[in-house]
Amino acid sequence: MMRSASIDFAQLYREHLAASRGQPKPAQAWDARAAELARRMTHSRYAQDFIGRMALDGARSLLDVGCGPGTLALPLARRLERVVGMDYSQGMLDALAQHARAQGLANVQPLLRAWEDDWSDVPVCDIVVASRSTVVEDLAAALAKLHEKARRHVYLTHLAGGHFIDPAIQRVVGRERPPMPDYIYVLNILHGMGIHAAVDYITVDSQLASAADFDDYARRVARSMGGLDDNERERLRAWYDGASPRARAGAPLRWAFIHWRADEAGRP
Repeated sequence: MMRSASIDFAQLYREHLAASRGQPKPAQAWDARAAELARRMTHSRYAQDFIGRMALDGARSLLDVGCGPGTLALPLARRLERVVGMDYSQGMLDALAQHARAQGLANVQPLLRAWEDDWSDVPVCDIVVASRSTVVEDLAAALAKLHEKARRHVYLTHLAGGHFIDPAIQRVVGRERPPMPDYIYVLNILHGMGIHAAVDYITVDSQLASAADFDDYARRVARSMGGLDDNERERLRAWYDGASPRARAGAPLRWAFIHWRADEAGRP
């Protein structure tokens, strides 16, 4: 009988990731989206739900890995002494710095760094978060880095269900993408590290629900599916014109909210 300890979940994750997506997004792709994501972060129910699940008592500092324009970093900076926002997109860090200045927050430090970079100079903080940023090539190494940089707590979210676009809408286009690696890999890899993490869920509307018109809708579908050809776009348009707003939005997104006490778990 195979025991879970003998299963290499890190390797299974790498194989699953390779089979489920094309090339990783370069930093420039996120640079181009910085302004759009900054506009959307102002009234983010996701951010409210995430922060509402965090234990901040006694914490003074935070490292936000994959911080984007500051969706979590900026509201948390009002409650902490120091926040380090780390991202591999300079455009995102520029947006973070701009909005921190606009809000009079002098305790936010942008840091340009990727998951695979050397983190030796990344500061250890009381709390480490990685919000919707853990689709990485080497998940085991990423989780170890998060754990090593946290004094007290680690909080992360990882996609549950494997799809950013409802498979029903993918079928409308005539092409389904294989599911991305689910959050269960995170839990199994952590278990192998001696970390018994807790899990909860955050459910939000899909990215399609707020599309302004068909062009915006098609752009979002194309971005998630690695592009649309002319025939696929025509199929989508014919369906869109007769679909209800609820059908257009598709199923909501579900994020697994995973957290553990770094000061009570064994170091990898």
